[in-house]
Amino acid sequence: MQTFLSSVRNALPLLRRVRRKDDWAIGIYGGADLRALQPLPGVRNPVLTAAHVRDVPALFVADPFLVRADDHWWLFFEVLHAALRRGQIGVAVSRNGREWEYCRIVLDEPFHLSYPLVFSWNNAWYMTPETASQRQVRLYRAVDFPCRWEYAATLLEGDDYLDPTPFFSQGRWWMFVGTNSARNDTLRLYEAATPLGPWREHPRSPVVQGDPRRARPAGRVLCHGGRLVRFAQDCSQNYGKQVFAFEVTELTPERYAERPYGGASLLAPQRADWNARGMHTLDLHPVQEGAWLALVDGYRKRFYVRNGLDRG
Repeated sequence: MQTFLSSVRNALPLLRRVRRKDDWAIGIYGGADLRALQPLPGVRNPVLTAAHVRDVPALFVADPFLVRADDHWWLFFEVLHAALRRGQIGVAVSRNGREWEYCRIVLDEPFHLSYPLVFSWNNAWYMTPETASQRQVRLYRAVDFPCRWEYAATLLEGDDYLDPTPFFSQGRWWMFVGTNSARNDTLRLYEAATPLGPWREHPRSPVVQGDPRRARPAGRVLCHGGRLVRFAQDCSQNYGKQVFAFEVTELTPERYAERPYGGASLLAPQRADWNARGMHTLDLHPVQEGAWLALVDGYRKRFYVRNGLDRG
């Protein structure tokens, strides 16, 4: 008994350092029907994890956004810094969209960054990362794509804007933004002539209210074949459980309407896998006739031992 008690006492310092974390990672899905996306054959998911990040200590990677430039695929995503406990924006590169090489952190601020939606406009690259802690939507412009970005403008301020999702349709710019971070149940809609603004809230906004299953954005709006599809993460049970799709059936300066696109969730957890607990972001791109490439994220619960770099 004495030996057992001694063993317990010796183990206590280690046990006090054990932490449980949401271990987010990034994978690749694909398919001919975006309502039936599956892990891409021949790809071992996840393709990017915290272990791939070399320039900062990372707890996880999440929120993937993909663009094509200079015959390469460039993937932007959140990197949660283990010591600072705030998100930074990293980038990885691929020639074929399947095999990825981590590059570096490309945007860091003294506040949390995530959800780095990147888009092009007027022959330049722009990014609208989430900066909800500053109660702003901020726009950044690439001064040397993909690695150097500068602050360009503040698009909105005065609320906890979640996952800003701008897109272009019918000669106008539009932007979905989640609010009410305590419940993740409100989606607002804004419009502008250019990404620089000024942005005006749509008269039908909020377009979702009191519904955490379909309010918070989950990725870039898909504009394909005359159809607009937006993605929402289900936060009704826990944050980022699964992803639903909604077709925008009416979008004018005065009117807005949508309906579910497909009957079931577009992305859902897979038991005993890297995404066993949830999935909450995807970025879809057509790669050939009738085929889609989807960068997705997911998480599992994982125990780890806190070290000197982890202040959590």
